[in-house]
Amino acid sequence: MIAMKRAQGNDIKARSRFRRAALAAAAVAGFATAAVSGASATDRIAFVVPSATVYPGQVVSNVALVEKKFYISAPAAQQYVLSVDQADGKVARKTLIAGKPILVAALSEPSLVKRGEPVTMVFSTGVMTITAVGIPLESGAAGDFIKVRNSDSGVIVPGTILADGRVQVGMR
Repeated sequence: MIAMKRAQGNDIKARSRFRRAALAAAAVAGFATAAVSGASATDRIAFVVPSATVYPGQVVSNVALVEKKFYISAPAAQQYVLSVDQADGKVARKTLIAGKPILVAALSEPSLVKRGEPVTMVFSTGVMTITAVGIPLESGAAGDFIKVRNSDSGVIVPGTILADGRVQVGMR
């Protein structure tokens, strides 16, 4: 009986040693394949990171940005800010942590039009141009499509924000 238990114990130990050896061989084969093919899962890429925490609504300036290298796959790196020009002058939509890469989606263009602050609405057709004062119902940057309430009539009209801060209405 005792001899039988010893034999079973040795059998279990042998299987365990075999498993470890098989795992080690598989790991070595995997590393060898990666070395031969030259493939790397990650690359060392320089990202632009804030030198101090930037809170939502704050403008990001190039003075507060530094470059820092991280290991990441090249396709995944495209969702992050890679140059100072991509972030300079933009507004943070989310909290940007000092020393951490900045997601492109965490930045937006600064608002030219602010919700509730009067703007000039412009309607142009041919040689005729009509202007009126309106109250934007939402904030936006140049090129954004927003709704504006005409201050005189109360009618809500859609429009596109122009680079000078006016809102072009009546375009379809």
